[in-house]
Amino acid sequence: EVQLVESGGGLVQAGGSLRLSCAASGFGFDDYVIGWFRHAPGKEREGVACISNRDGSTYYADSVKGRFTISGDKGKSTVYLEMNSLKLEDTAVYYCAASRRGGVPVGEPSYDYWGQGTQVTVSS
Repeated sequence: EVQLVESGGGLVQAGGSLRLSCAASGFGFDDYVIGWFRHAPGKEREGVACISNRDGSTYYADSVKGRFTISGDKGKSTVYLEMNSLKLEDTAVYYCAASRRGGVPVGEPSYDYWGQGTQVTVSS
């Protein structure tokens, strides 16, 4: 059974940090791209960052460049999203997803498996 389980969300003050984890199982982790998406109230879900487990290539949305860092631990089949200098507009449910596509796909249709999400709330 394919599983993607997010953890690490919570309530943090603006300017603070959180680290999200995405634990994967049930598929060939090393052959997949793992992406983080977020869905804020009243907005469309957007891609935040992704990492290719094949070659380590990464992608970041402009809105998080320089603040968020994505990394992976193949031994633990886990991908992390380190979020620093958090802003109010980072408040959202964060999802991780897995894609077998090549490169670092950023569109939702490219992703085959999805987790249930973890809430991140940034307060002033």
